Amino acid sequence: MTAVRPLVIIPTYNESENIERIVRRIRETLPEAGILVVDDGSPDGTGDLVGAMAAEVPEITLMSRPAKSGLGSAYRAGFAWGLERGYDAFVEMDADFSHDPAALPRVLAPLADGFDVSIGSRYVKGGTIPNWAWHRHLLSRGGNRYASRMLGLGVADSTAGFRAYSARILRQLDLDQIRAEGYGFQIEMTYRANQHGAAITEVPISFVDRAAGESKMSSMIVIEALGLVTWWGFGRLVHRVQRGAKVRPATDVRSSTEEPVPSP
Repeated sequence: MTAVRPLVIIPTYNESENIERIVRRIRETLPEAGILVVDDGSPDGTGDLVGAMAAEVPEITLMSRPAKSGLGSAYRAGFAWGLERGYDAFVEMDADFSHDPAALPRVLAPLADGFDVSIGSRYVKGGTIPNWAWHRHLLSRGGNRYASRMLGLGVADSTAGFRAYSARILRQLDLDQIRAEGYGFQIEMTYRANQHGAAITEVPISFVDRAAGESKMSSMIVIEALGLVTWWGFGRLVHRVQRGAKVRPATDVRSSTEEPVPSP
């Protein structure tokens, strides 16, 4: 088992009701971790709260961006920042307590055992989603199964936003070419990591809806993700067909003047 130096990345937009509590809980649970809050110009003062905490608590950093630029953009910026500073494990985590800070050691542990991606999964044995309506379960499970089959992922919860990456796999990916947001970003990161031969595992978590603040997820983000999966899946199929066309089996081509070889 190899020790890791983790960085927890938290994208925020109007999370003043949650940010101080979540940062302190992370610090209690994972005191060795760096914490990077990527704030997209929150008008409710989220960035100011983080800045004040950073002045008094070590290993907390505020990355302040001028405007709302999207979840995927925030994580890409956070990955680049952490790679430049030598972190070797990167955790994605929401600010709204839908991801329990107490689960951080469990999500990170597989990276110390050699895995490249560890997904906090709602859909493996032991994972739960309390208080979700049946239609949300149906949409989420159906979308994940569709993504797994279309992209050959072998992952039960590719849309999960509570996960950890090794620095090694992030360096292999061309992060500037990963453009999706929301659920689509999580699926694309899983797909690209899988294409690069990443060792991926899932650990069970309990996902709880936010108690304070407003959800940033919308039906359009879900539709975007499903559209992207279809596009990537089509591209994957075309690639497999083209590759198969290039690899043709050898044939026994004999001149008409040659005598046939008798059977034994």
